Amino acid sequence: MKREEILILAVIACTLAVLNMGNFIRKQRLRNDYRLIVEAGKIQVSLNAAHAGEFEDLPGIGPVLAERIVDYREKEGAYESLEELKKVKGIGDILFQKILPYVRL
Repeated sequence: MKREEILILAVIACTLAVLNMGNFIRKQRLRNDYRLIVEAGKIQVSLNAAHAGEFEDLPGIGPVLAERIVDYREKEGAYESLEELKKVKGIGDILFQKILPYVRL
């Protein structure tokens, strides 16, 4: 390869890296804005419609527990009450009370 070709490829690679980083930062900013809305209690997450990523935004819910909430719904069918959330392994009374203001059927 000629030196000019290598230089052009390096410039293209750097440009793509910068664009990718910009998209990453934008997505993180949007996710953080969503978290602030959830923390302020302005929205509620639907137990029967939300995906695991939305549950992760709730206080005390990490990726493993979020996946368990979705798995329970897929295995047992739609949640019929908010209390049914306690049947998910890892959600006890304390955590249930913590997330209760942020969830709905």
